[in-house]
Amino acid sequence: MNFITDLVNYFVRDIPIFATAAWLTIKLTAAALAIGVFIGLFFALLKLSKNRISNGIAHLYITIIRGTPLIVQIFAIYFGLARMVDFGVFWSAAIALAVHNGAYIAEIFRAGIQSINRGQMEAARSLGMTYGLAMRRIILPQAFKRVVPPLGNQFIIGLKDSSLAAFITAPELFQMAMRRAAATCADLEYYTITGLWYLAMVIVFSFLVAKLEKRLDVDKA
Repeated sequence: MNFITDLVNYFVRDIPIFATAAWLTIKLTAAALAIGVFIGLFFALLKLSKNRISNGIAHLYITIIRGTPLIVQIFAIYFGLARMVDFGVFWSAAIALAVHNGAYIAEIFRAGIQSINRGQMEAARSLGMTYGLAMRRIILPQAFKRVVPPLGNQFIIGLKDSSLAAFITAPELFQMAMRRAAATCADLEYYTITGLWYLAMVIVFSFLVAKLEKRLDVDKA
């Protein structure tokens, strides 16, 4: 009973602190996914290329990023690149998350592009469109609609993965939980509170993704 009482008291008392940390978590995730979409699309197009070198570069990037832990990538960028360029905690975490998510988004885009009937590309080319123009005007708009659900899922995964930025002292949700737990010795209470904040955000974003998917009418794309 004391645990529940303490949990409620800590939760209510620290709402302003955790709301600020949650907002930073959302901004970090949004920045990472925005950059990650461009990275993913770029490498998806490279992987679909008939050029063996381009295809190989994309395959190497995806294999390395998906085959190594995200925390290693965060540390490599934060401590490694800092020797050349100091991005700061926020952007180091955002870039690392973007590079990591980009590898998964590349596969999402590749699958989405390949799901479009090849006849549409052939028809566009027969009308005199270049490959790039046909891809930009015909294929990609349809592919974007089809990749909304998996991109939404990737956003939610990225939201939870952003907690690893705590280990380079980014003041997001998990880092705030670590600080408050250390200050009060109420470890279980504060980690439970953090879990509830993440759960609430995931539920909200899952709802928004579902609404967007319905609006775009993905099944009829």
